Amino acid sequence: MHQRLAIIDTLRGIAVLSVVVQHALEVIVREHQTGAYHSIFHDAIGYYMNFGRFGVALFFFVSGFVIPFSFPASASPVNDFAVSRFFRLYPAYWTSIAIGLVTMQAVELRTYPLSQIVANITMLQSFLEVRHLWDFYWTLTIELLFYVACTILFAAGLLTRRLTAVAIVVATALAGTAVAVLVEDRAAWVMMEIGLNLSAMFLGKIIRDTVVGGTLRWRHVAVCTALYAVFAITLAGRRYGGAYEDNFFYSYSIAAAYVSAAVVFIVFAAFGERMAWRPLAFVGLISYSVYLMSPFAMVWVHQYAWPGDGPLAWLVFVAEVVTSSILVSWMTYSLVEKPWISFARRLRSGHSTPVVLEPALGRQGAAQ
Repeated sequence: MHQRLAIIDTLRGIAVLSVVVQHALEVIVREHQTGAYHSIFHDAIGYYMNFGRFGVALFFFVSGFVIPFSFPASASPVNDFAVSRFFRLYPAYWTSIAIGLVTMQAVELRTYPLSQIVANITMLQSFLEVRHLWDFYWTLTIELLFYVACTILFAAGLLTRRLTAVAIVVATALAGTAVAVLVEDRAAWVMMEIGLNLSAMFLGKIIRDTVVGGTLRWRHVAVCTALYAVFAITLAGRRYGGAYEDNFFYSYSIAAAYVSAAVVFIVFAAFGERMAWRPLAFVGLISYSVYLMSPFAMVWVHQYAWPGDGPLAWLVFVAEVVTSSILVSWMTYSLVEKPWISFARRLRSGHSTPVVLEPALGRQGAAQ
């Protein structure tokens, strides 16, 4: 069995709670009279820091730390990897679509075209130029791209090469920064943002190779992180700069999110399992379900359990959203995610050597 690191689940917990809290606060600011508190809330979660994007970036770092090392030493590692990832992602994703469709119809009387639903079921809607059913599905496209990139690198024998990830981060950061500065094309900036997200993932691998594998040094982390930060700040300025609108996306907040995610991840990796905290690690264990189910839990809470206006009531609303999201997600994890993950393991080809996280990060968590 792979060994779980409690620190990684703790980071997942921080990431998903950041996303949930951001979305809950956005509902308060957008849909309710916040009076004198409006600018405080609005600036805090839009102008200075987008906690949702921070959480997503942190997820990308975690994926880079974990996914490149998920190819088993089996008779058919690529096939086993693909099967494992399919059953890890799709059953919970399909459950999210079903719950989302029911929720939006029941609460908001909203329906969606059948063609859009079918395209979203594939999780390939971005490549089919079909809109996501719900905007937060965009991160799954980045995950799929990263899986494809890792598979190609693995098949070519490059994924485990010492400097492959370093070369990718350096080249992407330099090219992306140049495009952001020199090219006056919003579509190009959007493509570079995909590159930025993939850079975060490969930077996660570099950090893993430094603190666990010992094949890289902290100077590699420092150089790659610096280039990644310049890339993030420059691109955010071009992509989200200008007049601050009501969409909670601005150059400062997006740049701060990406850079802060890198800093937090590096600190946690450097200090190891001493940074783990069991309650957050539990949330991290079910974080994929929390990410997929929390928007719909929030719709139900907002419609039927709104506590009223005022700072205390808003705090109660956020707590309701977080609590209900965790409860629903624990059920979907237990009933959907976990059984299908176990099923995927039984489909592995022949004997496989376990991929064990080395003890460089300290005490290991429970077996996954």
